[in-house]
Amino acid sequence: MATIYYDSDCDIELIRAKRVAIIGYGSQGHAHALNLKESGVDVVVGLRDDSSSREEAERNGCAVMSPAKAAQWANVIMMLVPDQFMGGIYDEWVAKNLDSGDMLMFAHGFNIHFGEIVPPEDVDVAMVAPKGPGHLVRRTYEEGSGTPCLIAVQQDASGQATALGLSYASAIGGGRAAILQTTFKEETETDLFGEQVILCGGVSELIKASFETLVDAGYQPESAYFETLHELKLIVDLLYEGGLSWMRHSISDTAEYGDYTRGPRIVTDETRAAMRQILEEIQSGAFANEWLAQAREGAPVLHEQRSANRGHQVELVGKELRDLMPFLDPKTAPQ
Repeated sequence: MATIYYDSDCDIELIRAKRVAIIGYGSQGHAHALNLKESGVDVVVGLRDDSSSREEAERNGCAVMSPAKAAQWANVIMMLVPDQFMGGIYDEWVAKNLDSGDMLMFAHGFNIHFGEIVPPEDVDVAMVAPKGPGHLVRRTYEEGSGTPCLIAVQQDASGQATALGLSYASAIGGGRAAILQTTFKEETETDLFGEQVILCGGVSELIKASFETLVDAGYQPESAYFETLHELKLIVDLLYEGGLSWMRHSISDTAEYGDYTRGPRIVTDETRAAMRQILEEIQSGAFANEWLAQAREGAPVLHEQRSANRGHQVELVGKELRDLMPFLDPKTAPQ
């Protein structure tokens, strides 16, 4: 049984007694910095002088320093920059500014687990990973609730790493929901697997394939969009509220029968074998090595696929339909 903590298990005064540097001000960075600040924590944001986020951070009332000065000033440093850049940022600005007894923190275990960052032995190394995007971490905090978090300790030089990590998680709102104890290995490998097999890769391919099947069979693209993408949110909301059983209780008997009898024809033994292979690539480090090598080359595959997928018919039809929906605030990804 997993160990789960709540605010009653956390001493928020521990993090209030520290100086915290948030390196980065993206999705997670802005949420952590603002939530910590409003929880009474002494926090600065570490950004380059030419960072496009600098003006926004200052406008939101955050103190901003260079990454090197922020790391030197702080005794708790949270790394919230993209995985592919984190090792270089750590080596250039953070490593030489770590003091014995500092805590180095992460919101994802990738760089520690795969050895891209190797901290000195005299610092604590911990992870507090919200299970949701940064805007949700921020919004739920402002609403008085919170986003569940994972906590892990890779290195406990001080003997207080878990307590301080829990204090940090409480200060960003995690203790209001749940703080689940895990390890860097478990968080990293399950997170990558979930992204690739279902949450992003699996869902994206199912949407495109099902849309294409209907359109190729002569159905209107607009009808195909509603059936294969738009209605997905309704199903996901039901799953979120009560799991598979609640979703199946809420749909028609016809839909439920089709779920049981046709779903296994989509996710076959061959699909499960592919899932196991993807997991093995994650566990062995093959995926991490592939992605980091791509990133060093400027991520050509990422950019090629990003451009190609934005031109997919389901995207073009969807944009037109969303613009006609007054109940939506349509979003468009930047080019």
